[in-house]
Amino acid sequence: MDEKKNLQVNVPQEVEASCVKCDAGACSGNCCSGDVGRCNLTSTNWLEDVPDNDYELVEVLFKNTRRGFYRNSTHIPLKRGDWVAVEANPGHDIGRVGLTGRLVKNQIKRVNLRKDTEFLRVFRKAKPADMERYEQAKAREEDTMIRSRKIAVDLGLKMKIGDVEYQGDGNKAIFYYIADERVDFRQLIKVLADVFKIRVEMKQIGARQEAGRIGGIGPCGRPLCCATWMSGFVSVATSAARFQDISLNPQNLAGQCAKLKCCINFEVNTYVEAIRQLPPKDVHLETKDATYYYFKADALKREIIYSTERNAPVNTVTLTAAQAFEVIALNKNGVKPDSLKADDDAGKTKSPFGDLLNQDAINRFDKKKKKKKKKSGGDKSAANNYTQDKADKPLKGEKQAEGSNNGNVKPERKQRPPKPKRPQQEVGQGERQPRGDKPRRQDKPSRPVKTFKPHKEGNASSNNGNNAQGKSNNNGNNE
Repeated sequence: MDEKKNLQVNVPQEVEASCVKCDAGACSGNCCSGDVGRCNLTSTNWLEDVPDNDYELVEVLFKNTRRGFYRNSTHIPLKRGDWVAVEANPGHDIGRVGLTGRLVKNQIKRVNLRKDTEFLRVFRKAKPADMERYEQAKAREEDTMIRSRKIAVDLGLKMKIGDVEYQGDGNKAIFYYIADERVDFRQLIKVLADVFKIRVEMKQIGARQEAGRIGGIGPCGRPLCCATWMSGFVSVATSAARFQDISLNPQNLAGQCAKLKCCINFEVNTYVEAIRQLPPKDVHLETKDATYYYFKADALKREIIYSTERNAPVNTVTLTAAQAFEVIALNKNGVKPDSLKADDDAGKTKSPFGDLLNQDAINRFDKKKKKKKKKSGGDKSAANNYTQDKADKPLKGEKQAEGSNNGNVKPERKQRPPKPKRPQQEVGQGERQPRGDKPRRQDKPSRPVKTFKPHKEGNASSNNGNNAQGKSNNNGNNE
């Protein structure tokens, strides 16, 4: 680790002066070797190449989202990215120049600073001795934060110390904390001052600032807005979600800071303007068939769904805003149309693009289960039918009596029509005779033909004797 710290990367002076590295690791591109400042605090100086772009005030960036405006009374030639030593109360602080020129005046207006604000001075560009002292103070920040948390727990304070920032000269430290309720930290300040031998300043931050300081990935798959480009936070209300027809589910509306997502406010103005161009919700449509009430609307598509019930989708009809205004105008004139029918086929045009790969389906990766064939009856009925059929069938070797069918009437089989015979071709010289026309070989002995004699009426003994005699005659013929 020490070898990596001692490595020095040669960065071109132009690149080093034109960029400020993000301390949260959220910036991209060629960043300089410093780690003070954030991407959401940097701004582009569009008037950098314009002549006579001099202004007395300079914007200086510090750790986290802290920045300040200082007066360059000695007219030091400063440019973006320069380390400077500025006036502090008490001592001096080390920061990096973020913006110079006439754009600083517009930046002050955006931050809403008071007109009677007194601006501190820029002492000089930071010297190697100043930077060495600054690095020593910065190395103490993590240990100080862990020890201060234990002290706050021992004092029984309901607060969380999220970060510690030391001043450039190491004589003062700012403790950033989060608390849901008001906290009396007067005793905590005394203990911290005695333990660390520094001046203590407590600064409360909200959950959004804490999430921006830590950083992370949002549910959209991108880095958090508060950690990348947002520099100011506006209160978010649930009414913004209602305008956009977003489900009021706390788990979906809350971000990683456990507050309402800041992105809910991004498109609410567009939805508000679109809703103003739709018919009012309290206006219902009268027809000869029924009365239709407002049920739901798609503001961006300018489509409204009407239902015959106020709070249930019954006999719903989808109309465009123009069609709804036409019906409202007819109702004002006392005319009731026969019915509300949306021309779906005529009004809607098919999109030339389609989801050929079924990419929009949520269950496209699920394994399809094979449907099991259902039996006609239950298990018991199937077993009974099997035993009954088995009993009805005769065993092998037994002849069924004539006229007895055991109650089972089999349908007669349909006789198939005979196949047409192939036409025989005349056999010429050199052609092979077909297999069907070949004569049988005469050298093979013919099989003996069995003859069956009818049984004579008589006693069982005579029948047995005849059978025995017949067997002996047959044996003699075979011999």
